[in-house]
Amino acid sequence: MESKPDTIKISTSHREEISASQADLFVTVKGSSVVSGNQALKKAKEVSQLVEALTSFGLSPEAIHLQGVHIETSSGALLKSSSATYRLKVGCEKLEQIPDLLGILASQKNVTFENIDWKYNEAAAHELALEQAIKKAKRKAQKTASQLNIAIAGIYGFTEFMDGGQVEMGYAPQALRAKSAGAPLDLGMDIHHTKTIEVHVEIEYRVTMLEDT
Repeated sequence: MESKPDTIKISTSHREEISASQADLFVTVKGSSVVSGNQALKKAKEVSQLVEALTSFGLSPEAIHLQGVHIETSSGALLKSSSATYRLKVGCEKLEQIPDLLGILASQKNVTFENIDWKYNEAAAHELALEQAIKKAKRKAQKTASQLNIAIAGIYGFTEFMDGGQVEMGYAPQALRAKSAGAPLDLGMDIHHTKTIEVHVEIEYRVTMLEDT
């Protein structure tokens, strides 16, 4: 059985903070009739009004998706006159449009804004964080070796861990405003969203003793 060589273990980490690149807005629309499938985007009155407002603003129709319909009926029978709640996902590729989109949602009587799902380009941030963590480990190993009077002879083992955290939406009395009945509507939100990618590395370096001089 081969014995383990002399080694030192070095642990380092590096963080990269990235901003959201895209977002999905989730809303519910209270409808006065039941329309199934994607036809609801055109034929359910309250839903079609929202779609028209969003596309008039410049959003692509393909960015608006119907995710589900909750039918409400007191008699137990499904009727065309039954009310329904429609759940929609609105994709936004330009984050600077979010204040205007939230303003449009706020101006619609039957629309309730639920939440935002932020999208990130994590691959590039991870690659950079890993590169920096390895560089830190190399510098730390060289400094440690010098203090211990040993020489780095190679790498015996390498392990990587990754953590991701995120800062939620912030609120402040500014920024989002929308026209409602000719008057400005202050929504009182300041949008910001970032995510931190943290990479940890553990590198076990093979070492040899230096002769005393």
